[in-house]
Amino acid sequence: MSVRRLAQIQPASFAFSAATLKRIREVVTHFPAGRQQSAVIQALWLVQKQEGWVSEPAIRAVAELLGMAAIRVLEVATFYTMFMLEPVGEVALVQVCGTTPCQTRGAEALLSVCKRKFGPSNHRSADGKFYWQEVECMGACANAPMAAINDYYYEDLTPESFEKLLDDFAAGKKPKPGSAIGRMGSAPQGGPIALTDAKLYDGSLAKKITIPNLPPKASKTRAPA
Repeated sequence: MSVRRLAQIQPASFAFSAATLKRIREVVTHFPAGRQQSAVIQALWLVQKQEGWVSEPAIRAVAELLGMAAIRVLEVATFYTMFMLEPVGEVALVQVCGTTPCQTRGAEALLSVCKRKFGPSNHRSADGKFYWQEVECMGACANAPMAAINDYYYEDLTPESFEKLLDDFAAGKKPKPGSAIGRMGSAPQGGPIALTDAKLYDGSLAKKITIPNLPPKASKTRAPA
């Protein structure tokens, strides 16, 4: 289990934006009366979407809003690795999958690109634009190697396509997420290789079923006594 601590340097205060506060209050209505604490994960996520990370003042603000002890909100924020506990890049949070399927398909080369361009992992780049880290499986093994950048997956990467992707983000562009080789979903690379016969789908191979003539039903009328 990793040890996750709050950043040493914290902002003096935190304030919910009007949109964030409205959304949190809406989420609270999804739970029974008196169970507003159940919205803590969603509340922290909305805070992170607003600020880019979760600060100690934000944790206290969430606790006050939901009527919780601050330590309980801190427990949630430090347990789930999806919550960033220090400031991330102004342009992009880059998370490169390093689990076995991605590693065998070239993830080490992607990690090297990040180290060369941005420096050590789990830190912001010198210009403050990027924050990168190696993470465990993100469930896109069929399209390895891959990386999550901000809210989207970028898959089937090579060192060259990955570096261009990062350069596009740095230039203010918004690259289209998905497969770098145009793969549809998790379909086989190069297109389907099984069940390709069109007759499987046009009904021509369906067997005709003949329903035999059934004998007439016996009368249920009682004979006179």
